[in-house]
Amino acid sequence: MNEAESSSKIEKRWTSPMQKAFHFDSSSEPYVADAAVLCCFDQRIRLAVNKFLQRRGILRPDMIVVAGGAKTLASPRNDFERDFILEQVRMSILLHRTVRVFLMSHSDCATYGGLAAFGGDHGREADHHKQELLRAAELIRTNFPEIEVECFFVTFEGIFAMKADAVEQVA
Repeated sequence: MNEAESSSKIEKRWTSPMQKAFHFDSSSEPYVADAAVLCCFDQRIRLAVNKFLQRRGILRPDMIVVAGGAKTLASPRNDFERDFILEQVRMSILLHRTVRVFLMSHSDCATYGGLAAFGGDHGREADHHKQELLRAAELIRTNFPEIEVECFFVTFEGIFAMKADAVEQVA
């Protein structure tokens, strides 16, 4: 069988009964994730988050993208929400040998009631998110003691690293 016939067989295997909608070439080799990244699905922060991850050398992230991002760990609506996220982190560690987790929340997040829930006070909002991120980080460390955890608060002016005693702008 020549290369064209082989390619045709592969094509038929994937297209029947489906029809190919888009072609691209991507490596099928297993990979090690640079980090598992938990962030909100809000479109307004997507570009900033992606650029930030690239700048930090996170080229192969295992993205865990859900409404509220780190809120799902810090103050989940129910046990299922928290347990689902912990399972996603566990799977990233198991399947892609992840050794660090990035936890992210953002300004004006609708799951918190937006900036309006803080009376329009950016400082009050940032303080609240800092506490939420620290609570989420503690939950990750408790469940996965071997994992390095980093926390970030995304605003419309930059991305800030959350530390126990200080906040620094990192992007």
